[in-house]
Amino acid sequence: MTTTTTIAEIAGLQGTELGTSDWYEITQEAVNTFADATGDHQWIHVDVERAKAESPFGGPIAHGFMTLSLAVPLATATYTISDAVMGVNYGLNKVRFPAPVPVGSRVRATTTLKSVEEVAGGVQNTIAVVIEREGADKPVCIAEWVTRAYGAPAS
Repeated sequence: MTTTTTIAEIAGLQGTELGTSDWYEITQEAVNTFADATGDHQWIHVDVERAKAESPFGGPIAHGFMTLSLAVPLATATYTISDAVMGVNYGLNKVRFPAPVPVGSRVRATTTLKSVEEVAGGVQNTIAVVIEREGADKPVCIAEWVTRAYGAPAS
């Protein structure tokens, strides 16, 4: 399920679940690439054999910030603001990682529009993002994400 709306109409969706993304598989290759990009090569993420032998998780897990970064493709797949010409990441109000994400698992996001504020040229949206792992009993990431969507300038 996804929601399509406009800058003028989005305020009417406050409190509404916007949608749920497709599943995304967490691969070791993706974890290693994230480790290279961020410089976080902690063994619980990148040393498969050591993680299997020593980690309390039974194998390698995704970085928390990798899981959070997946909010971009997962959450943006749940809604579209059809007349936005540009969107920006304005920040986060709160983030938690209640459970690990083992390599080989699948995750998806469900989003709910918490609030909308007018800003010059567009709207600022606060979106509750819940990322769940397939078959798990609790979420792997809960975030309150603030984005801005801008429309075309008036001519």
